[in-house]
Amino acid sequence: MALKQEFNSVDVASSTSTVALEGVDTQNLPKLPPAREPKTQWQQINRQISQFLDQLPDYLNQFWVAYKLPVITLGLVLAATVTLKVVLTVLNAINDLPLLEPTLQLIGIIYSTWFVLRYLLQSSTRQELWAELRTFKAKTLGE
Repeated sequence: MALKQEFNSVDVASSTSTVALEGVDTQNLPKLPPAREPKTQWQQINRQISQFLDQLPDYLNQFWVAYKLPVITLGLVLAATVTLKVVLTVLNAINDLPLLEPTLQLIGIIYSTWFVLRYLLQSSTRQELWAELRTFKAKTLGE
């Protein structure tokens, strides 16, 4: 006993045509979702970039939690380097001004001489200097 089934013709140009078997109940058959248009390479790249940018705050938060101390240390080192470069550049610019360099050197020599005479020659003034340094340290560190 051969089962003979015929197929309906399908109009490829029409999107509403379906293929059905004659004499078969098609209501209970699973239906496939409509076919999607194939995505181009640019659309796929755009989708991947969009997904990455959507998840970027989570990635940055995980990175910050994992590497908080090294990032802060690196930032401080970079800030100190930039500050040192700026200070050296300003000092070089000041040294290029006529008569300013020898004037500042003279001021430095006079202050150094005063400091030695005031604090370092006598034992009592050295103790006074150490007391002032300990007071400053206590105020600064909060001890």
